[in-house]
Amino acid sequence: MKILVINCGSSSLKFQLIDSITEAVAAKGLCERIGNEGSRLVYSPAGGEKVIRESAMKDHTDAVRMVLDALTDPQIGVIKDLKEIDAIGHRLVHGGEKFASSTLINEDVIAAITECNELAPLHNPANLIGIRACQKLMPNTPQAGSFDTAFHQTMPEKAYIYGIPYEYYQKYKIRRYGFHGTSHSYVSKRTAAFMGKDYDSLKIIVCHLGNGASVSAVMNGKCVDTSMGMTPLEGLIMGTRSGDIDPAIIEFIAHKEGKNIDEIMDILNKKSGMLGLSENLSSDSRDIEDAYEAGTAAGIRTTEAFTYRIAKYIGAYAAAMNGVDAIVFTAGIGENSPIWRKIIVDNYLGYLGVKLDDAKNAVRGQEVMISTPDSKTGVYVIPTNEELAIARETAALLK
Repeated sequence: MKILVINCGSSSLKFQLIDSITEAVAAKGLCERIGNEGSRLVYSPAGGEKVIRESAMKDHTDAVRMVLDALTDPQIGVIKDLKEIDAIGHRLVHGGEKFASSTLINEDVIAAITECNELAPLHNPANLIGIRACQKLMPNTPQAGSFDTAFHQTMPEKAYIYGIPYEYYQKYKIRRYGFHGTSHSYVSKRTAAFMGKDYDSLKIIVCHLGNGASVSAVMNGKCVDTSMGMTPLEGLIMGTRSGDIDPAIIEFIAHKEGKNIDEIMDILNKKSGMLGLSENLSSDSRDIEDAYEAGTAAGIRTTEAFTYRIAKYIGAYAAAMNGVDAIVFTAGIGENSPIWRKIIVDNYLGYLGVKLDDAKNAVRGQEVMISTPDSKTGVYVIPTNEELAIARETAALLK
């Protein structure tokens, strides 16, 4: 079964064509700058050269059309006919309380996703545009949606409820939802398999560390807590997001700087995190690492704050689960930053009986246990694969 996995952003579209039996990727790529000047398709067929096609894409329908044309192109394509695509799996950001698992998409599902738009105004509308574009171009192909929030729907009320008047939850469903769920689900399951142990009997902490970052506590196969909240702004310090702050800071800055709520939220989402802490040096962790190794004040400040916040969440979730069997690093930073992994493990995890194997920690982007064999708690690097997870979930729905 061939599954086309699509991830639509506001002005981009990522895709992979995956064989659900062999789990091989036949082709992958990215449509950039949709709706803007300079839009282009970057296409990589398995075993072939990367192809870049610059062409105007006024909307996501044009982008999907370019992807389908590339997949069936006589020179660079990997299929002869669109009928070879058995299903389309979409990454959807926010399902609210409506979706606790992946689902086949129909008009009722689309209406339910639309109702969640106010919870993710930048992402859900773009996701829906992608669905409509595929309906238009491939009307007879089944579509499924995998929600970033779904994996976290197993959290108990004590974990997802906020300490504000309960009527706001009742009226507006204001609560912690969590994100990166597809990644947390895939990585936690893959960790259990790597350990050779029963997923439903483990306590796992997954650290998904990238430009967007979150931590989850997975106990006996279910998420029991996660660091992101009603929106992706809560939790860890991230590339440009502040993470946890005292809410009164919003009022304080507004009065001091003469800014309105929209301007403050723009600062917290786009001008804070590593970018703000480093005095606008960069939101890219690689630049911050370089600055840290160079001994600059900005690099040290940002690195120490970022790693400290992660360690605090690891400690909190170890307490929440009354123990932990595995701590896992994943995503761009988690998979590729031996320096920051070492800081977290060596400086903060000694109480868990963790000892770092420096040679194994030096690897990047590979599945590996980076703690020593005699560590009481295992620490692992497990690369995430959200596209494969979506393909698996889509194929399962069609069986």
